[in-house]
Amino acid sequence: MSREVFIYDAIRSPRGKGKAGAPLSNVLPHELVGQLIGELDRRHGIVGDHTERFTLSCVGQTGAQGGHIGLVSKLQASLNDDVVVHTVNNYCVGGLTAIGNTALAIRAGEADLALAGGVEMMSHVPFGADQASFYADRDVAAALSYAPPGIGADYLAHVHDVSRETLDEWALRSHRLAGEAWDDGRYDGWVLPIVDRDGADLIARDETIADLQPEKLAALGPVFAGMAGGAFDAMLERERPGTGQIDHRHTIAHCPPIADGASLVLLGSGEAGERYGLEPLARLARLVEAGGDPISQLTAGVKAMEQALERGDWSLADMDVIEYMEAFAVVPALFERRDDVDVERVNVNGGHLAMGHPMGATGAILVTATVAEMQRTGAARGLTVAHGGAGVGVAAVIEGV
Repeated sequence: MSREVFIYDAIRSPRGKGKAGAPLSNVLPHELVGQLIGELDRRHGIVGDHTERFTLSCVGQTGAQGGHIGLVSKLQASLNDDVVVHTVNNYCVGGLTAIGNTALAIRAGEADLALAGGVEMMSHVPFGADQASFYADRDVAAALSYAPPGIGADYLAHVHDVSRETLDEWALRSHRLAGEAWDDGRYDGWVLPIVDRDGADLIARDETIADLQPEKLAALGPVFAGMAGGAFDAMLERERPGTGQIDHRHTIAHCPPIADGASLVLLGSGEAGERYGLEPLARLARLVEAGGDPISQLTAGVKAMEQALERGDWSLADMDVIEYMEAFAVVPALFERRDDVDVERVNVNGGHLAMGHPMGATGAILVTATVAEMQRTGAARGLTVAHGGAGVGVAAVIEGV
């Protein structure tokens, strides 16, 4: 018999600049995850001894993030030996995939209490560090119709004629709302300040939020024009005849900053809550994964969202809180245009354009943001949507309890 799945806690690290010398570069990925697990155990007293499953998402599984980073993090955090650990990679939606896989195990009665989330520390492992032929060999990429996500973002802006001014507006909005949310204390209790191995403070607040000025944004040039000598533009024209010369519109300000970060969600059955005296924050009502077109690659999250709403007989109007991943500025811009959504309910505390994109952690970060805002406002229902390169998407509907 299928069981309900509850969210008992959610937490994340601050997001730091994903480069050498930045604060979070002074800890290793498994140490960062270990601090989050330690805080959850401190809060509830049962995580270390009674967690049964631990699923961790990570994209760059090499170097400091190699060697089964979920298992390494388990050893760092001194979780009990019986914990079953999986490390998964589903690109930028992997944190939600980890949560979904864990929820399935709980519904099936294979686990009562579990951790799920993700980590990505791009100061240690830059994007493409594994040198996969998918990334590094243009011939392989072309044969598989693969283009980097930034090229895909420019393609969407080009074919849907999303103006440069609209992209600027979304970047400005994200940074403004993120700054206001931090100043208002809305992230208190949901973001754990991180320390180094000696216990010295490293970072307590998202590092990439800026006081953007419209005139400076307007002066920036396109960041993806001429990428790989125009080879990707040629591939797009071949795969989508009539596309024409791409008008590259995204600047660096329209891209989520490269970031370090981690996030974890504590999930369990109702029986686990009763057994350990846990009060649920929310119920995971629905989680849907979708695959999509590798060219219009940042739209699979839309498909997952539509399926999640349809299967639950909901509409967007039923969603009080919406965390919609700002993969690039074109993505929320198209959401506003296509779905005629009330943007006053979307990313009200800022988004990835301001706070950064630690790839494997992003899905869990979005769930944490959804639950936090639902708790703050007393919302009945929240929606989390994420999109990833080459056409992957996940959406989750979360209900208050």
